Amino acid sequence: MADVAERAGVSGQTVSRVVNASPRVDPDTRARVEAAMTELGYRPHRAARALRTGRTQTIGLVVSTLASVGNSRMLQAVADAAATRGYALTVVTLGADGDVAAAFERLAEQGVDGAIVLNEATARVRGAEVGAAGLRLVVVDSPRDARFSVVETDHAGGARSAVDHLLALGHTTVHHLAGPEVSFAAAERERGWRDALTAAGAAVPPVARGDWTSASGFAAASTLLEAGATAVFAANDQMALGALRAVAAAGRAVPGDVSVVGFDDVADAADYRPPLTTVRQDFDALGARAVAALIEGIEGGAPAGFETVPTRLVVRESTARAR
Repeated sequence: MADVAERAGVSGQTVSRVVNASPRVDPDTRARVEAAMTELGYRPHRAARALRTGRTQTIGLVVSTLASVGNSRMLQAVADAAATRGYALTVVTLGADGDVAAAFERLAEQGVDGAIVLNEATARVRGAEVGAAGLRLVVVDSPRDARFSVVETDHAGGARSAVDHLLALGHTTVHHLAGPEVSFAAAERERGWRDALTAAGAAVPPVARGDWTSASGFAAASTLLEAGATAVFAANDQMALGALRAVAAAGRAVPGDVSVVGFDDVADAADYRPPLTTVRQDFDALGARAVAALIEGIEGGAPAGFETVPTRLVVRESTARAR
């Protein structure tokens, strides 16, 4: 580190700040230090740093499954944000019946400095003894809890914008293809859907429920079509894709006979046929804020907080005025 400081013409403290991804470094200075590190082949020694600071600069990620698109996108967003801050990432998947307390113990044994918990796994955290492993936690999509920081997407607000859009097109009501009951995100999207219909004085029909997959969306949407649905708000884009197939299988057209709106705005949403109107969830911002909240707690002792990341309705060709 002393050699790098001499080559770059800075202090050893400045080199340390660059190595630790501190924002308190001028961009030109940072570039000069990084160039000196490259020229000299300098690499921080993570184990030595852990002995000195008591931190490994590794964080954990706890997730029920990586099979869903939302969870996979969040993994990528968290991994990118952690790498930018100079942190490594260890991932634990719980599966259908995993023990979240055991997952925390496993992460603690691996020396992580803290952990982020995603989506469906948050329900298990709320019912578990989260302090036993001594980990600082950030939970993505959960009710507020004094035991950990929470970062959430504005699911309810996004759902309201979807329903308001469909009602403005002249649909008398909007049917909902909901996500799993154990999911906080699904519950919030369902709440936003219900609130928007109630505020507009529209009928609130029974929901059909899926499991985030397009196959479940197809099956659930088929029941909604039998009930006479002309507008369907699906809790994610995969189920919306299943709904598009269900409308076609019933010999009807989107959006001529049925308008469909999804949630997430996955990378392929614009390539659905027709291109999908959907609520954009900012996975990159969500992951970055979760990582930032965790590291601020680890490095600065910041208290548990709560933050909401906004959504935005993206109107494409799967919605049209009601006949």
